[in-house]
Amino acid sequence: MRFIMRIHTLPLAALVVIMASAACTAWAQDGDRPLRIIAFGGHPDDCEVRASGVAAMWAAMGHQVKFVSVTNGDIGHYKMAGGPLALVRKAEVEDCGEILGLAETVVLDNHDGELMPTLENRKTIARLIRDWQADIVLGPRSNDYHPDHRYTAILVQDAAFMVTVPFFTPDVPRVERNPVFLYFYDRFQKPYPFEPDVIVGIDDYGDQKYACMAALRSQFSDWNAWHGGYLDEVPTEEEARKAYIAGRFQQRDAWVADTWRDLLVEYYGEERGNAFRFAEAFEVSEYGSQPTREQLKALFPFFE
Repeated sequence: MRFIMRIHTLPLAALVVIMASAACTAWAQDGDRPLRIIAFGGHPDDCEVRASGVAAMWAAMGHQVKFVSVTNGDIGHYKMAGGPLALVRKAEVEDCGEILGLAETVVLDNHDGELMPTLENRKTIARLIRDWQADIVLGPRSNDYHPDHRYTAILVQDAAFMVTVPFFTPDVPRVERNPVFLYFYDRFQKPYPFEPDVIVGIDDYGDQKYACMAALRSQFSDWNAWHGGYLDEVPTEEEARKAYIAGRFQQRDAWVADTWRDLLVEYYGEERGNAFRFAEAFEVSEYGSQPTREQLKALFPFFE
């Protein structure tokens, strides 16, 4: 009885830390159970850009990874739109899923550029997380130029607590323990910059990631190139095109590795940390379970 009274006198913040620590310890003890990871992006390319290296690594170890595009990308082109483009974009991310070894790839039927943080959309995100019984949830930060990216972030954040509530979307069982929610890296500075808590060297899985980027042809060889003013630079010969797209994304992932080199060294040690050319980084959200460094290593089991 004295123990119970002592717990009740703890500040709420302390109780949250105790509960989150207990949940994360359970993950560390479930070493024989495959992890379940779900990632949300605003469009059929966002998860792939920010997390396909680490997704391929999880998949190769037998963990279950699911990518979800919250819109169908149906206006992201300069020559076509609507249903035909949505079908192209869906087929491309499905090809990516096969390259990466994902368990599942989903494209929700929301129009590109029209996503709103409604109650129904929040329920959809919560159901997806609950149905997957996710250990890890990845998504964008809400600091972003694109409304679909911002509202995807808000929807995931708004679902972060609700996935534990039994009578919110009661048609799908609640998660037994709140997942760890993490943000994809980005370069936005206001109101505050991205600060990674975990970084993963992806050099050994770069071939898969960059093949995936090349498979998203309508996005990176067409739309982004046209919108960015470098369409004329994209080679027409297929192997040269793939190499060109790979090079652009290698530059991005090299920037991540170089920007947070000190964190790579913390996770991998001096020799390995300095050897990585390419990396992906993630920041723990203040919503969901709050893992320690050692618990993050159990959820990202790539460092030994």
